[in-house]
Amino acid sequence: MNRKEFVKTTGMAAAALAMMPGTQLFARKGTAKVRIALLGTGERGRNHLDLLLRRDDVELIAICDVDDRVLKLSREMIAKSGKPMPEIFTGDPYAWKKLVETKKPDGVIIATPWEWHKPMIIGSLEAGVKYVGSEVIIGISLQDHWDVVKAAEKNNAHVMMLENVCYRRDVMAVLNMVRMGMFGELIHLQGGYQHDLREVKFNDGQHVYGHGVEYGEKAISEAHWRTEHSVHRNGDLYPTHGIGPIANYININRGNRFISLCSFSSKARGLHNHIVKVGGPDHPNAKVNFKLGDVVTTSINCVNGETILLQHDTDLPRPYSLGFRVQGTEGLWMDVNKSIYIQDKSAKNDQWDNAQVWFDKYDHPLWKRWSKETAGAGHGGMDFFVIHSFIESIKRQQPTPLDVYDAATWSAISPLSETSIELGNQTVEFPDFTGGQWMYRKPVFSLGDEY
Repeated sequence: MNRKEFVKTTGMAAAALAMMPGTQLFARKGTAKVRIALLGTGERGRNHLDLLLRRDDVELIAICDVDDRVLKLSREMIAKSGKPMPEIFTGDPYAWKKLVETKKPDGVIIATPWEWHKPMIIGSLEAGVKYVGSEVIIGISLQDHWDVVKAAEKNNAHVMMLENVCYRRDVMAVLNMVRMGMFGELIHLQGGYQHDLREVKFNDGQHVYGHGVEYGEKAISEAHWRTEHSVHRNGDLYPTHGIGPIANYININRGNRFISLCSFSSKARGLHNHIVKVGGPDHPNAKVNFKLGDVVTTSINCVNGETILLQHDTDLPRPYSLGFRVQGTEGLWMDVNKSIYIQDKSAKNDQWDNAQVWFDKYDHPLWKRWSKETAGAGHGGMDFFVIHSFIESIKRQQPTPLDVYDAATWSAISPLSETSIELGNQTVEFPDFTGGQWMYRKPVFSLGDEY
């Protein structure tokens, strides 16, 4: 199946789904459970494991990891749940291949280090898996992203990036407002990943977070692998928390697309200073030259005329914020000050309203329906929705609401920003992973209260 046929088929299926009555959407009673395999059972993988174990419509048939410590924790979680123990694949970095080839799951969820996402996605698709849910991001190089798209098309399969911020309650309330025209025509949008990760990137080899300044072989969890990217790469290494919601607001790949990108990077001081402060100036890691700038700023232009500003800021002291700003001809939302202003509708002229007043009024139908089910789910409940959407897509044999073109477009910002910085902040062309079909595809993300 070629690209045009693939896009047409999935687009028609999604359109049909949107028009079907709600009573016809759910799997029939007695339908077999969705057979799921989980690759990666670290901190993030066990978040997904918890949500999978909660669902009566899921049979967890296999898990895979090379770390005995996290597998032990996973086995304890499964035993406590009362669910059957899945088959465990371990002992070999490529044990996951045996899993997907022998177990033939309905869906695979990937929560491993970034560099494993592309091979695991493609390996799963080639083994016949039709649904793959991957943690962000889906590739390192730009070619990685093309390879994933082509593999999904070739195998007529579905790849969903599990970008949970798309389902954050305030983000979805704003999506609801955008679709109702409350902000008018959208003009400018901002977002990013602004999160102090110094104690994520370093630990003592025993604690998951902090207590030391080791990384790589001497560290565990994310510090074992993630910090190496800060040593060797300079760009927006984690763009999807910001760009995912923004893309949904302005219908990227569905009547709109990114056309160019330009990135700038500041000097790098934060990680070095943290090592010196915690480990002392004589610690061996104080000699490491970190390539990643402390603040990376990326500008993106869209074919419909909107501008986007993204920022990656993870190595300096700062409270968590994704820095969202959605600005249109009638008003704007800014998440840092938790405020909204709508021309002629706000309480006072030229004065901010408390955003929560608007969010309560325009709460998205998904959150209205499923808020009880989100209790205890990670990241304020939004983790529930990514797993829910993935599982429901498999049950209904429908395209995932966030598809492979979304995954590639959002994730490709990383290598494109690296290229722009390396070329002296040159503006670079943004590839069209849809092959021109963005002009004909229609929005499908969270149009109702189903998934």
